[in-house]
Amino acid sequence: MFGDMLGNLEQQQQDMAAKLESITVEADAGGGAVKVKATASRKILNIAIDKEKLDWDDVEMVEDLVLTAINNALEKAAIKEAAESKKMLSQMMPGGLGALGNLFGK
Repeated sequence: MFGDMLGNLEQQQQDMAAKLESITVEADAGGGAVKVKATASRKILNIAIDKEKLDWDDVEMVEDLVLTAINNALEKAAIKEAAESKKMLSQMMPGGLGALGNLFGK
């Protein structure tokens, strides 16, 4: 029983990695002055900066906004990754385990 469940674990990991690459999240900081797009596998795809919304003489503020937007995007990506992992684990549980089958959610 467990041999079958774990037998295709490598394939499931590859499928999960591909799925996470296909899920994107976006975050911003400074009222949209800095926007970041990332995948659920936590790769940054794009950073967009609206130069009209920033005071370029205040380099520290610009750096802080970039960091904030990146961290917000990575946090959203981690949440998506966790949700997908939970879904995959719940699908792996065999139906005959009673209440343990719902251990990871429905």
